[in-house]
Amino acid sequence: MPDPYARIFLLSHMRALTSLAGHILGSHPQINGYYEMHLGYEDAAALEQQLDVYRAGDVLKPNSRYLFDKLLHNDYVLKPEQLGGADIKILVALAEPEHTIKSIVYLFRQKPDPDLYASPVEAAKYYVERVQALADFCQTPPRRYFYFDAELWQRAPAQLLPKLAGWLELDSPLSERYETFSHTGKAGKGDSSPRIHGGRIDTSRADYSHIALPEDSLRAAQAAYLDCRERMIAGAADSLTLDSVV
Repeated sequence: MPDPYARIFLLSHMRALTSLAGHILGSHPQINGYYEMHLGYEDAAALEQQLDVYRAGDVLKPNSRYLFDKLLHNDYVLKPEQLGGADIKILVALAEPEHTIKSIVYLFRQKPDPDLYASPVEAAKYYVERVQALADFCQTPPRRYFYFDAELWQRAPAQLLPKLAGWLELDSPLSERYETFSHTGKAGKGDSSPRIHGGRIDTSRADYSHIALPEDSLRAAQAAYLDCRERMIAGAADSLTLDSVV
């Protein structure tokens, strides 16, 4: 039986509120999926694998339209032109570098075993490489995508949610409240902190002022962010930015 589901792919990076994004999108009756599946999408067989992975832990919603996944690492590649003509909606989001990199460092320093991204230098390197890869993806035709600043989930959801619902052609609005699911809060599936269980957008911003970043690493990340963000906005079919709503 042919796979009846269109796809939503959120392309971003770690600590860009993507768990919140997945839960808000995945709580809509037309959308299945809310967590990072750690899959690459380089051929049509990957879509079958995605469906199998989702059904292994969750039940497809009656009369739903979409399957959602987010790609946050360069190891997982999306090649829309290789997916057999599947109906695809692409969302692309960036968060500013300093807070993001400090958040990555903080997260990985909480793990029981030492991790590469507990290093500010390595976390900044990941950020730069990921942002540059996203910009390259967006400039490879044909690429039709919606760009938004990730901070909008907390700072201007009343403007972001209607724009996303329109881009995705949903038949009802997206809500600032969301459900929790079988993988909510599990390690490796996204945000594992207690706040993801809150069921609604938490507008508080964590304080990582105690984490120091090397000046040269921060400068490189800021330069990559400004350059890549500008290119992404310029190439987007539609976009929403902090500049336009705040």
